[in-house]
Amino acid sequence: MRKLIFIILPVLLFASFTVAFKTGDPKAREIVRKADEKAKGLTSQGEMKMTIVRPSWKREMTLKSWGKGDELALILVTAPSRDKGTAFLKRGNEIWNWQPSIDRTVKMPPSMMAQSWMGSDFTNDDLVKQSSVVNDFEPTLLGSETIEGRACHKIEMIPKESAAVVWGKIISWIDKQEYMQLKTEFYDEDGYLVHTMLGKNVKNLGGKMLPSLLEVIPADEPQNRTLVEQLWIKFDEPMKDDFFSVQNMKRVK
Repeated sequence: MRKLIFIILPVLLFASFTVAFKTGDPKAREIVRKADEKAKGLTSQGEMKMTIVRPSWKREMTLKSWGKGDELALILVTAPSRDKGTAFLKRGNEIWNWQPSIDRTVKMPPSMMAQSWMGSDFTNDDLVKQSSVVNDFEPTLLGSETIEGRACHKIEMIPKESAAVVWGKIISWIDKQEYMQLKTEFYDEDGYLVHTMLGKNVKNLGGKMLPSLLEVIPADEPQNRTLVEQLWIKFDEPMKDDFFSVQNMKRVK
């Protein structure tokens, strides 16, 4: 996979959006904002199962996650036993990794954000959502397409010049009715497709209709894939900021 410097998916005529392309696209920005807010809520906590698939082997992990807005996130590995207790913390633009096997906390530099997370097809940035699609990208509505039988907005997102992101471009297909991201393509700075993320198995999760399964397929190794199944999730329950601390990362269960 190419390394990058960067998360988390009626027919319209292209010509009708020409003016919006030149002056900004408020409709596209609102669609992206609604999808982003639906996926995250004010706060979220849940449990996931991750399966990394390779031609000759398969690996499974279970994870717990907590999030508050764009600034705070915590991910804990609960299985397998060799990785149990490993945690990742995001506070603003700073990210830490706690490794209980060596009793060490590592503050991760920006250069590590594009690296593979735990051997999967996700990057470190994908899992902790360092970049905000709402604040760091300018969206443009390209038109409409159908994904899995659902009418979707097709939206291109280009990073703002001031944004410290690893993706050169993102194209996302967002369901028109439920504002779910059903397909997202991630491109590097040179315009090459790096990986595609698909949202599948839509169901009620935490009171919202959302894809319960995410599948990531790297463009240069299509025989590989990483699957993330959302086992359960809760939204908008009160969470204090001090839950997202380096000290709590070491003891959370």
